[in-house]
Amino acid sequence: MPRDTAASKRNREQDMDLYYNPLDRACKSIVGAIPRKKVVTLNVYKERYPGGEDYFSAEVCNLVLRRDEKNYQYYQMTRTDFGWTISLKFHETGLFFYYFAVGGHFLGCGAFHKSTMFNCNPVNWQLTVHDEKYKTPEWFKGGVMYQIFPDRFYRAGEEPLKHGILRKWGEQPYFCPNGEGKVLNNDFFGGNLKGVCEKLPYLKSLGVTVIYFNPIFESYSNHRYDTGDYMEIDPNLGSKEDFDALIRDAEKQGMRVILDGVFNHTGDDSRYFNRYSNYPSLGAYQSTQSPYYDWYTFHGSRDRYDSWWGIETLPAIKESSESYQNFMFSENGVIKSWLKHGIGGYRLDVADELPGFFLKMLRKAAKDQDPDAVIIGEVWEDASNKIAYGERREYFQGEELDSVMNYPLKDAIINFLLSGNTNRLREVIAMLIDHYPKATLDSLMNHLGTHDTARILTVLGGKSCQSKEEMAVTHLSNSEKEAAKELLKMGAVVQFTLPGVPCIYYGDEIGMEGYCDPFCRGCFDWENGDRKLKSFYEQLGKVRHELIDIFRDGIYREVYATRTFLLYERRSDAGSAYIYVNRGTSQFRLKFRGEFLEHLSGTKYEDGLLVKRGEYGILTRI
Repeated sequence: MPRDTAASKRNREQDMDLYYNPLDRACKSIVGAIPRKKVVTLNVYKERYPGGEDYFSAEVCNLVLRRDEKNYQYYQMTRTDFGWTISLKFHETGLFFYYFAVGGHFLGCGAFHKSTMFNCNPVNWQLTVHDEKYKTPEWFKGGVMYQIFPDRFYRAGEEPLKHGILRKWGEQPYFCPNGEGKVLNNDFFGGNLKGVCEKLPYLKSLGVTVIYFNPIFESYSNHRYDTGDYMEIDPNLGSKEDFDALIRDAEKQGMRVILDGVFNHTGDDSRYFNRYSNYPSLGAYQSTQSPYYDWYTFHGSRDRYDSWWGIETLPAIKESSESYQNFMFSENGVIKSWLKHGIGGYRLDVADELPGFFLKMLRKAAKDQDPDAVIIGEVWEDASNKIAYGERREYFQGEELDSVMNYPLKDAIINFLLSGNTNRLREVIAMLIDHYPKATLDSLMNHLGTHDTARILTVLGGKSCQSKEEMAVTHLSNSEKEAAKELLKMGAVVQFTLPGVPCIYYGDEIGMEGYCDPFCRGCFDWENGDRKLKSFYEQLGKVRHELIDIFRDGIYREVYATRTFLLYERRSDAGSAYIYVNRGTSQFRLKFRGEFLEHLSGTKYEDGLLVKRGEYGILTRI
């Protein structure tokens, strides 16, 4: 054998193929997060050089691992016929970060979480370790969510408004500030709980199993994120009796209701703060003797207090207050009381701003009352490793959340639809699968738009606006709207078939437009909505129901991908579904043996299928 030179060694190392992929069970025996005390095996594979000679037979491979905020430790792996292996058992929950050191080089995380070689500073993989008893509600998985902004969905009857200004249905929400420069959010359109009851058959036709309400508690504003009384239904929406009737009727239709929990702040016009003396109780603003005084943080005077993002109408809650904790978590407290009414759980507003200890107390109270209650957090980033206010969050380690709003996926789907490039979408899917516990992954709230974002059709239409005045008068042309709808259909196919639970923002299924708040919160257009688009969503809901045993908890596997084309499989013991989306101009021939059914069109294919530009589908073997 010739003597090594630096150049020859470098060339061999470049030629050598080392392979590790945490999404491949051959490399990592447990895909995704790891239950505490369960053994996980990591395997690094290598190939021999042409001719069969193995130059690395004497080389050592080390797993380089550190616990969050701790130093790295080296663990020598065992040499095998295929490469190297090591088995680990973690006895504490938390985040761990790792890479491999091989032959003077480093094997770290590359594109789509597959391995790549680094000369220095390798990108780490993440390993999330969670409590071995951690689980999420089974009833929630495999379903379809529907988000309702209650004032704007449907008005039943002609009951007079109890407070605020009543507007004509379909008019544009107020967006201009008053003489003091404030947008009061005091215009209402009369949507109510009885209206939702009347429209339950409509929701049933979409395959909806979970109704998520934006806040319904008594409040001054139309958005109701300024809670006035946590124990009362806003009278503009109806009564507790109306709410109980809705819960009962929804259950008969196979649906459960989750509520928006706004527990980080209240309204200044509330029973607890009572800045304007509209409540008979003694509020914190009025007196230090108020039973609610220690809920808030004042700075020298009653007009200087902590508020949410500096908005004085939203005084911030001090979650460390024992009085507030008792109000929330006692037997007759807020969390348990509404669960006793029959709700299925809570979506937690600004979960990042709720301390970890508070989330743990909330989860315990909810699960003590109903072990199947679902707790969903509003988190806009990768929730597995989020740092908020200097604190590493522990959402998925077993004691805090079941699920989060899946904003990373929303952004990735939109990026794919607008750019035609699959890469960002594939990266996010890989990240979610690698970082999240399987129980969380199957429960993710997969949305394409919410009350906090521009409507998905408007986003896909591509018209940008610089001011709310411009937003108020800008609409898509007919041709722009039709093009956006075709993109939306492709995005909805991805949304409905990836791990997690798809959530439809009310009106998206009929092609409603609207830029950011308040234009994304318009009245549901019951007369002029796009019926063809609605029928498409109905079909998606039907397919998801028919294949629920696959979509509830089936694993994800990328089958084939190019820059513009993606084919993936969802597989469970019940079988497999294959989903394809073609955002590019090229055609792709899918070859398979036997007969397959494409569920959206009802077309049967035998031995293959040609996927043309802009086409998408869901295939199962007949």
